[in-house]
This record gives sequence, structure tokens and C-alpha cells, in this order.
Amino acid sequence: MDRQPGLSVRLKLTLSYAGFLMLAGALLLVAVGVFLLRQGWLQTNESGAVRVTPGTLFVRGFAPTAATVLVFLLVFGLLGGWILAGRMLAPLDRITYATRTAAAGSLSHRIRLPGRKDEFRELADAFDMMLAQLEAHVAEQQRFAANASHELRTPLAISKTLIDVARADPNQDTGKLVDRLHTVNTRAIDLTEALLLLSRANRRSFTREHVDLSLVAEEAAETLHPLAEKNGVALETSGDISPTSGSPALLLQLTTNLVHNAIVHNVAEQGTVWVHTGVRPKTVVLTVENTGEKLTPQRASTLTEPFQRGTERMHADQAGVGLGLAIVKTITEAHDGTLTLTPRPAGGLRITVELPAASGG
Repeated sequence: MDRQPGLSVRLKLTLSYAGFLMLAGALLLVAVGVFLLRQGWLQTNESGAVRVTPGTLFVRGFAPTAATVLVFLLVFGLLGGWILAGRMLAPLDRITYATRTAAAGSLSHRIRLPGRKDEFRELADAFDMMLAQLEAHVAEQQRFAANASHELRTPLAISKTLIDVARADPNQDTGKLVDRLHTVNTRAIDLTEALLLLSRANRRSFTREHVDLSLVAEEAAETLHPLAEKNGVALETSGDISPTSGSPALLLQLTTNLVHNAIVHNVAEQGTVWVHTGVRPKTVVLTVENTGEKLTPQRASTLTEPFQRGTERMHADQAGVGLGLAIVKTITEAHDGTLTLTPRPAGGLRITVELPAASGG
């Protein structure tokens, strides 16, 4: 934004310091002058009281001294105010430099203003925290964009290869080619829809409504029950009424993703998935737990990153796009909740989503 040039803050403070100092000095001199005027009405000598002219006494004796004092106060106020303002505003120079550096694209710079806590240091610390969050967010977005580009490039490259092979061999079975192209394109569409859902949740562009998390869990379990039967996984649901507020569609997507992951990332035979909802003093909790391969805490902590997959034990037709738990994390944060992943000692994973309880619920 273009603005007309004006006085600097340092000069404004300097003039303010000098002005207040001059005002205080002038008031003091006026008070002294009034006192001298009153005392000058009478002078006492050996012969008694003699009346004198107070104006003459004031002009000759006090006025020159008062003028000298005001000039000194003006010079002292300007010099002292300039120095003090410079020292007080010195932290702003570092904050301004950091702001311009960040605006130029470098988010790694930090102010790190030394000294004890005051308004400037609080501002500098808040700015450093904002820069750290921005740097982490930008790095995450860049990593996500790179991963998304890689994931989208794969099905497109496969489609191109299949088409090139078909053009080179006109006698190839077109039915098989169409089936493979359909599978590849379906994966690309699923990935695109997942990316759009992730973006929507990140923007928090949804209307909050009253939602019973237990009903959402039952609906997700009912929808995925055929998949559980197909994979030989027992699906068990339990819990209490769990009222919260948010987007019913996004919370259903969150629960569906959790249950779907719990089914496909399971043991080969006789696996189990437990879905439970509960109420705490100020929150409601959704827990999805499954059997499966053993995971380390370090491995579990990376599963919410985009395009990370838990284990290789899954059916090829249910491999997913690697965004299931990333979407869950984003939806949870968009609803001001917390997501916790805990490996089970016997194998598998326990995922807990804790959301604010609905007011009055």
C-alpha cells in the first residue's frame, strides 16, 4: 500500500517528550513568577514598609532567568527525547527487518529479542511463533504438493502406457484393456476426491450442526459391514450417545475412513475391529481399534502424514490412496479435536478421536 511520507515515530516521540517537558517547565516557572509577584508588593527596610512596582521587579530579575531555563529545557528535551526514543524503539528495527525478510520469502529468520518481558518482546516472541508455524505449514504444503503430484502422475503414466501398447498392438484384447484403464482411472478419481475433501476440511468451510457421534459410528459400521465380511473381519460397535457439533458429512467421512483402515489393515484371517463411542466431562470420544501387525510408536506417529500407509497386509483392491488418516487428522483439527494413535501390544492400532461435547449435551 502506497502512503504519503510522514514524520517518523521517533521524531513524534521526541517532540512529545520535549513538549511535555516544556509545558511542565513553563507551569513551574509561572507558579514561581506568581509567588514572586505577590512577594514583591512590599519590601521592608529599617524605616518601615515601602511599596515597590512588582512588574519592574519581575521583568528585571525573573523573566530573563525564566527564558534561559525554557530554552535549556527545549534543547534538553529534544536531545534527551531523541536518544530515549531511539533506545525505546530499537527493537522495532529488528521486528521490521524480520517482517521484510519474511515478506521476501525467507521464513527461517527469527527475531530472538533479548531482555526481560515487555510489550516489544511479547510482540517479537509472538512474531517468531507465527514465523515458525508458517514455515512448518509451508513445508508441509510443499511436501504434500510433491507427494500429490507423484501419486497423480502414477495412474496417468499407467494410462498412457496402456494406450500406447494398445495403439502398437491393434489385436490386443480390448476388454482387458478397458478393465485396466477403468481401475487406473478410478484410483485417480478417488485420489482427486480425497484431495478436494482434504482441502475443504482445511478451509473449515462447513456449517456446524448437532451430531450424535454414536449414530455416525453405527452408520459407518453398517456401510462397511460387507467389506468386513469379505475380508473375514469381525466388526463390533458399542458405546453411548455422544453429542457434538460439526459437519455430519465430514464426521461420517472421518469415521468411515477409520473403520475402513481398521478393516483393510488387519490380519489375514479372523481379525477384529472394535468401534466405541463415549462421553467425558467436556468431550466425546470415538475409538476405533483393530487387530493387525505390530507397529512401533515411531511408525504409528507417521501414519497421519499424507500418502503414508501402515502395513503391506491389505487387499489389492482396497489399497486406498494414502490419504485416509491424513483426512481424519484434518477433519479432527477442523472440529477443534485431538487425534491419538496408539499401537496395541498384541498388534494393531488404537485410534482415538476426542471432540468438544455439544453445549447442553
